[in-house]
Amino acid sequence: MRHWTEDLDDDADEPLVRPYTITGGRTTAGRDDLTLITLISLITAQTTSGADPAAERHVLQPEHRTILRLSARGPVAVAELAAGLDLPVSVTKILIGDLIDAGRVRARPPLTFAHDGNLPDMTILEAVRNGLRGL
Repeated sequence: MRHWTEDLDDDADEPLVRPYTITGGRTTAGRDDLTLITLISLITAQTTSGADPAAERHVLQPEHRTILRLSARGPVAVAELAAGLDLPVSVTKILIGDLIDAGRVRARPPLTFAHDGNLPDMTILEAVRNGLRGL
């Protein structure tokens, strides 16, 4: 029987890190409100508890810091963060949950209605649907 590491190149550019190592052994997100299209935004007040930002940097894993960097540009979807991290969505949701709990990012569903609360114009939606069907 062969071991799963036999075909791995020892001189690979990227280290092999198992997802459960990144999440501290957790396999499911503690939150059920994170979907693929949930938007993640950076909270600008980095330290509300008066903690030292340099000390906080050492607690965060590189993946947490990448999420903060990607979300600093503006709201970004969970699916985009997972792609940017090159990690499964389930692992990314756990990491995002850590940052939400720490007060570093916030999550919100994507806007589906116009700002005035009205539904989008049905003729536009039908035109888009018809255009997609034509592809």
